[in-house]
Amino acid sequence: MQRRRVFILGSTGSIGTSALDVVRDFARRTGEARGIQFEIVGLAAARNGDLLSAQAREFSAQCVAVVDDGASLDLPSGTRVFRGRDAACDMLAACARRGDLVLAAMVGAAGIRPTLVAIEQGCDIALANKETLVAAGAVVMPAVARAGIRLVPVDSEHNALFQCLKASTSMDEVRRVVLTASGGPFRSRTREEMAVATVDDALAHPTWRMGPKVTIDSASLMNKALELVEAHWLFGLGSDRIDAIIHPQSIVHGFVEYLDGSVLAQLSPPDMRTPIQQAMCDPERFDGPSRKLDFSALRSLDFQPVDLQRFPAIQLAHRVIGAGGSSGAVFNAANEVAVAAFLDRRIGFLEIAELVRDALDAMPVTAVGSLDDVLRADGEARARTEAMVRA
Repeated sequence: MQRRRVFILGSTGSIGTSALDVVRDFARRTGEARGIQFEIVGLAAARNGDLLSAQAREFSAQCVAVVDDGASLDLPSGTRVFRGRDAACDMLAACARRGDLVLAAMVGAAGIRPTLVAIEQGCDIALANKETLVAAGAVVMPAVARAGIRLVPVDSEHNALFQCLKASTSMDEVRRVVLTASGGPFRSRTREEMAVATVDDALAHPTWRMGPKVTIDSASLMNKALELVEAHWLFGLGSDRIDAIIHPQSIVHGFVEYLDGSVLAQLSPPDMRTPIQQAMCDPERFDGPSRKLDFSALRSLDFQPVDLQRFPAIQLAHRVIGAGGSSGAVFNAANEVAVAAFLDRRIGFLEIAELVRDALDAMPVTAVGSLDDVLRADGEARARTEAMVRA
């Protein structure tokens, strides 16, 4: 049996807790024949010291990282503790080794540097942080190739495409890929209704239970826009071969259309434990804790095109894919600032996409050859967008 050492970055968030649920389920099934046994080596969180401590105790983690210097931790004697802004990076540099699996589930651009450190250490990556590729795909994907490691996407849509693409021998056989979107809480709202939507309205997602930032992104379809850019980097496809479609049931997570007209789709209930387990176990498959599809209760699968007037984020994504360079970093950074401003009730809902568009209009596209280039564009976009919020 293979013993797989695992680090979870963002262990107290929705992806991290779901991943630990998968690990917990594997531990319970000790009597079953399985090819993998997971060992939680390290956990990282931003500030939730109580939950981080409880997780570390339950899974006997050797090390933990917490960004908040003041977070209170209650850990077993001998547990290595890393604190501060670079805590996750320091933990990986000190404790990770080649062949380990790192689940990268930190929220936002904060996940870029730790993911790069993990790659440099020779760790395989289960990527749940879409911002890493949106902002820094030009740096991350070459680093993956140089290190000779595996990167498997965790987002349900990209994981679906990853599975469906196993039927191909070359990306030249693929006509296009299509990511599905639930449509969020505003799928049936008019633009006028969206203009006066409250934070509570936007957080009321009909299908998924996620953190506030991702939930707001889903309401604006900015989440799907970010995923389109991520798909470009993951699969090497141009803007004309990547699309999105509304699918309210969230049962079909992605389509791959081949040149011969065949279309493959991946279906499963909206339970993030399914793609998380697939990414952690690939290429093997096992029973797990996620919900299973009940075909007897499946009455219909509905699809409709995205209304670009109400959800302009999709057009912005295609623009970013075409522009390349620093535009991804600007796109992501401006959105993070705009979403934070909306959650703070400083701007209206429709202003999120407007601020992102204005940032892309205002900032020239520059070449990206290093993480410093990404961080420079990120910082400038954040400052400019924050100034626009205050104006």
